[in-house]
Amino acid sequence: MTHPTLDHIAQTILGLETLDTRNSDRLDFHDLAVWNIKAALQAAFEAGQQAGKKPRQTPQKRVATPAE
Repeated sequence: MTHPTLDHIAQTILGLETLDTRNSDRLDFHDLAVWNIKAALQAAFEAGQQAGKKPRQTPQKRVATPAE
């Protein structure tokens, strides 16, 4: 199983149906242009940068009440 963002990049930029291994040379090996690989790497890098900018949700510490 792969990350949904990587799947999307593989499908839209590289034209790959899936990134899952299917144990078939015909399905697992692909000829790709270097400019497509470059575009996919750039998209993955930018997606990582955007993910890093999102504020992380930290779990709230539970404060014990006197009744506990």
